[in-house]
Amino acid sequence: MSDVRRPDDGDPIGPLLRAHRPAESFEAADLVRVRELVETEADPWARSLPLHLTASALVVHPPTRRVLLRWHTRHKAWMHVGGHGDPGETEPLDVALREAREETSLDDLRPWPDRSLLQVAVVPVPATPKEDAHEHADLRFVFATDEPDAAKPERPDAPVRWMSVAHARELTAEPNVRRALILLEAVLHDVAGT
Repeated sequence: MSDVRRPDDGDPIGPLLRAHRPAESFEAADLVRVRELVETEADPWARSLPLHLTASALVVHPPTRRVLLRWHTRHKAWMHVGGHGDPGETEPLDVALREAREETSLDDLRPWPDRSLLQVAVVPVPATPKEDAHEHADLRFVFATDEPDAAKPERPDAPVRWMSVAHARELTAEPNVRRALILLEAVLHDVAGT
């Protein structure tokens, strides 16, 4: 175990987690684990930890209520965008925004409808020849774009695709992503008022 973090040490993660209200018991249990990680590890982003932070986002085009998913070869699933923090990065929103821009080529992304977390999820990651199985403590946001047609994949094997939230739920094989999409649907409903 590393140096213990204090909630008031200037770390942007503690306040973000304290402000978040889990939507269900799965998420409540994951939130407890992520809080413990953040409170006990000097660098909760360190990829050498068996459980480490990642940050991600569901990208939406609010006028059409569509969501952008990306094909993840490793998981063999349509999922949202996001990933690991780079060395020195500590702000989850910045990590998610950088990753989303890299994976979609959308440069107008912004937190939507605000900067709060949508979901906290502990996600198992299968082993590869280069990496042991581990878990991501994923901090998930929602970003909006005004230019959905500008979305482009970062690589040919990682296509991106706009779709309705209902279609996205049917298409993804990941239960935690389905739950995130249900939460997104509620946000879209609340903001649109329909």
